[in-house]
Amino acid sequence: MNIGKVVVIGSGTMGSGIAAHLCNADIPVVLLDLKTEIADKAKEKILKSRPPLLFHKNKIDNLKTGNINDNFDNVKDADWIIEAVVERIDIKHQIYDKIFKERKKNSIVSSNTSTIPLKILSEKLEQKDKKDFCITHFFNPVRYMGLLEIVRDHLSDKNKIKFLKDFCEKKLGKGVIICGDTPGFLGNRIGVYAMQVAMTEAIKINLSVEEADAVFGRPMGIPKTGVFALYDLIGIDLMSDVLKSFQKELPKEDVFHKVVEGLPVVKKLIETGYTGRKGKGGFYRMNKSNINSSSKKILEALDLKTNKYSPVKKIDLKIDKVNLLKLINRDDKYGKYAWSVISKIILYSSSLVPTITDEYNDIDEALRLGFNWSMGPFEMLESIGLKNFFSKIENENIENNNFLKELKNKKLESFYGERQKYTDLQTLGKVKKTVIKLDKNDSAEIFRFKDFNIVEFNTKANALDYNSMDALKRATDKPLIIINESMQFSAGVNLNYVMEFIKNKDSKSVEKFIKYFQETCKHLKYCEKPVISAPSGLALGGGEEVLLQSNYVVAHTNIVMGLVETIVGLVPAGGGCKELLWRWTQTDMGKKDPDYAPIQVFNIIGYAKTASSPLEAKPLLFLDKNHNVIINRNKLLPTARSLIEKNVNMSPSNKCKFRLSGDNVRKKMHKILEELYNEKKILDHGMEVGKELAYVLSGGDTNLDKEISEDQMYKLELNSFMKLVENKKTQERIVHTLKTGKPLIN
Repeated sequence: MNIGKVVVIGSGTMGSGIAAHLCNADIPVVLLDLKTEIADKAKEKILKSRPPLLFHKNKIDNLKTGNINDNFDNVKDADWIIEAVVERIDIKHQIYDKIFKERKKNSIVSSNTSTIPLKILSEKLEQKDKKDFCITHFFNPVRYMGLLEIVRDHLSDKNKIKFLKDFCEKKLGKGVIICGDTPGFLGNRIGVYAMQVAMTEAIKINLSVEEADAVFGRPMGIPKTGVFALYDLIGIDLMSDVLKSFQKELPKEDVFHKVVEGLPVVKKLIETGYTGRKGKGGFYRMNKSNINSSSKKILEALDLKTNKYSPVKKIDLKIDKVNLLKLINRDDKYGKYAWSVISKIILYSSSLVPTITDEYNDIDEALRLGFNWSMGPFEMLESIGLKNFFSKIENENIENNNFLKELKNKKLESFYGERQKYTDLQTLGKVKKTVIKLDKNDSAEIFRFKDFNIVEFNTKANALDYNSMDALKRATDKPLIIINESMQFSAGVNLNYVMEFIKNKDSKSVEKFIKYFQETCKHLKYCEKPVISAPSGLALGGGEEVLLQSNYVVAHTNIVMGLVETIVGLVPAGGGCKELLWRWTQTDMGKKDPDYAPIQVFNIIGYAKTASSPLEAKPLLFLDKNHNVIINRNKLLPTARSLIEKNVNMSPSNKCKFRLSGDNVRKKMHKILEELYNEKKILDHGMEVGKELAYVLSGGDTNLDKEISEDQMYKLELNSFMKLVENKKTQERIVHTLKTGKPLIN
């Protein structure tokens, strides 16, 4: 079997997302809708999407559009036909009738439904057709969400299901979990229940929407959107429809019914057009406020008691890392809320084993891949500890919960077995169960696995500090792989860490940290044993500098790379300027024209350009020839390990030396800055930051007759960084960005 052509019917959010991701895998796709114009508009949206659905805009060349009347004959030679039309069974049945009359023998037909059972979808199909039919439930946005649930029943062709699983894992990079035909399958069954519990318990305990989102978020290892903001993001009306489907399909005794009833506040929001971000707002809204005759947008939150909006209040729970036991033992309303929600999620999830799956592990994987939770319900249970959990639920009746009853009777201290059973790949999650833990500090952990070391960062967004660098340096006694299970590789240097020193007027400690950062990156680059970074997610600022100075990079397709320090009024100082400049000097134009590389890098760093995929990163030289691209995140570790095996006798990198024209190229850079200033694209401090960047990239007080060493470039970076970080205008930028997540132009 082979999949050489796919037809997607329905060009809405999910249909166009699936089509776009098939384009990413270089699979020819035909996207059909009622009218060709509708599919064409979907194609335009794909090209303009933010975050981008395509690895590179040229991937759209794999997509053709059409309509289901004039272009339906595309089904005849398609290997896979995916139905992604509106969730109405009558319309779906009409589509299937047409598909199975036209399709070629043995082609696979699937539905992307998230709510309608397979038995209902296939009820009008002939027996011979049912074997080729299944549900392929992708999660939105398709490019970025790792989970794909394939739902099959006893009539499904097992070989075809296995083939489809392998194809979607290898070609589309999905974590594919095979599910039985139960309501909501795995991800939505638990994920939606968790959202409903989080919402109803917040109302019961009288928490504000901001308070609930602050707890049911990062402190629990859940994305910062929380529950109310997630409702807004998905669409309050869409969530209401999802709940109605659960209400219809779930057995009456299922405890989901206790939280499935539509809340009065939700009903009122829908009636008044407050359906979330796509409408006028929802639990949150943006409102214009006129202050001192100037209009300003203010984020407001709904008061659940008065149904009135007021400016959002920031809730600081004083929690830096996920620690569920500490969270649920807090002696305040936040601890009470966390325990109420977590315990109910664990109780419900465990009650469904083995009804919806024999592998409790798969439920955890579905929540991690489909909802970006750092821990699924059973990992939460393991994290809290069985003894602690059972002591806190002593009043709960678990007689009908065989899973928990068995754990309690066995009096186990821990129970969690192998992770990520859905894949045969040797993932980081699996390996961590068998490694030797060599060292750990507040920011990173070092593992030894057979013949190499692993460093995993563990700060918020994996921001880097002195401890992060210390772990990297200590781990180079063996070949090293730098990799994380969390969503981000590293969002850069920890600016909170830097600003604490600045507040205390301790610039010397900042300088000491930057010097150590440089020293560590240089050590990684010239280490005698291979250093391989395997990034996914954000690799910005200092995170990108670690990549630039690793010997090899195994990059996930969903990486975001860039040196973005100028946004906060700084210049890259961990070797980023130096390393990117060196790469550009080695190009053909860089060898011919001494000013070519400095100008190119000045524009890249000055504009804080980022790449949202390896394909976009290569032209900027964020990646050099020593890199691999991986579409399935689970393959990062195996690929990195294979590079170690191939490069056992690796020679350290050659030292880089520069000849730069100093003031000559600096004048060209200043001219660029002046034009931007005159056009008011930058203001006074932007000009100052730009001049510091220009000074570094021009080589300082030099000329083409002088050779500049790598250490001299590090020194230039450090001096400019320190000059800027001590500047009040840069400090204002940093504080504003940390507070709002948005840049300050000053």
